[in-house]
Amino acid sequence: MKRILVIEQFFLVVLLGLLPGCTVGPAYHPPAVQVAAQWSSPLAGGERGTSTSVAVWWKNFNDPELDSLIERAVQSNLDLKIATARVREARAQYGVTSANLWPSVGSSGSYQRQLQSKHQPILGAIPLPASVPFENNIYQASLDASWEIDVFGGTRRAVEAAKTDTAAAEYGRRAALVSLLGEVARYYVEARGFQQRLAIARQNINAQQGIVALTRSRFKGGLTSELDVQQAAALLATTEAQVPALETSFKETAHRLGVLLGQPPGALLAELSKEAPIPDAPPGVPVGLPSELLRRRPDIQQAERELAGATARIGMAVADLYPKFSLTGDVGLQSVSAGDWFSAGSRFWSVGPTVQWKIFDAGRIRANIKAQNAREEQALARYEQTVLASFEDVENALTAYAREQTRRQSLADAVQANQQALEMASQLYQSGLADFLRVLESQRSLYESQDALAQSESTVILNLIKLYKALGGGWESLAGEAVHRG
Repeated sequence: MKRILVIEQFFLVVLLGLLPGCTVGPAYHPPAVQVAAQWSSPLAGGERGTSTSVAVWWKNFNDPELDSLIERAVQSNLDLKIATARVREARAQYGVTSANLWPSVGSSGSYQRQLQSKHQPILGAIPLPASVPFENNIYQASLDASWEIDVFGGTRRAVEAAKTDTAAAEYGRRAALVSLLGEVARYYVEARGFQQRLAIARQNINAQQGIVALTRSRFKGGLTSELDVQQAAALLATTEAQVPALETSFKETAHRLGVLLGQPPGALLAELSKEAPIPDAPPGVPVGLPSELLRRRPDIQQAERELAGATARIGMAVADLYPKFSLTGDVGLQSVSAGDWFSAGSRFWSVGPTVQWKIFDAGRIRANIKAQNAREEQALARYEQTVLASFEDVENALTAYAREQTRRQSLADAVQANQQALEMASQLYQSGLADFLRVLESQRSLYESQDALAQSESTVILNLIKLYKALGGGWESLAGEAVHRG
């Protein structure tokens, strides 16, 4: 008996010695990425190549209403809540996987009333006195323990994969936060842009109503024809037709903002109906260097963690090629009588190592290894694709922001010229030196240029918001709030 115990202890020591041994599967190394030293798009719109500082980029617009909307959205947005719950789920799953590194201990207790067969093998062949009970009670209580020793690192690879899943979920939440901030700012700027276009349309309607009244007065005095009256009325009706479409667009943006804040669509209509100007762009925008983008964009970091997890899962699959070592044990009390249940004679126990090794599985393990390798290749391609797409986002946003500012200045010049042209055409018409068509054309050109300028002013800010979003700004100061609240 002592010799058996010594052998078991020696085998246990050997297994424990193997515990920190090899970990099968490839070791993960972050992929190398070639990054340009500078952006290819010229920084011609007030951008600077200095280090980025876009943690709270929306405050650069100095708009208290926008600040309030973003603060409420971070607290109540449903997509962000879903992403936050995924982080908590990943953390809990990491705890589940990590527990597999440790022994598991359980307990059980039972009572049974049983009748044994008198004709069962062995006992049925032995003559027994009539007093031997075949019907009795069985009282049992036991503790059992098992421990799969991670000799080849399959469990450690699973823990590694679960850890990367947790990090990927956190970066996914940060990416959702960056997207949310950009969407709230975008729809807010669009709402203010529609308000400004509505104000321009109503201002032109008032002016055109005055022109209609003037032509009618001149027609009654015999100074002009009815054609001038009808042309002025047609221009007025055309301008009035723009108002319903602009009002619809404004309400749609307000509805979208309400949903982004986790509220009913019409919850913000009254609040946003108070007219306010389109936010002004800051004098300078620090965009940093392309190399900084790899650290700033959470979607890039999420893709990198997913690649690390895919690599770890190759090790999990490879570990199935090797034997699995376990230690199991069971100790307890069993008796047919409650009176002697706790006596020494009711004790039982068993302990010993086990080895399991799949000898034949029709190639299932090796096929799974190939599948995990293919998934790692996909994850690497997704990572590289995400990096390229992020650089494209920034380059496009830089170009659009700079070019739209040039376009806005041209439109501002056009508005000024059209205003002067309208004044001159009106004076010449009232003096009888020009026909009414010039007045109508000048009025139409002025309205079109004013409306285009308002759209361009919105587009400049929208392009700047796209630039902030492309740079991955916004998550730094808000990254842990929702998770901690959860």
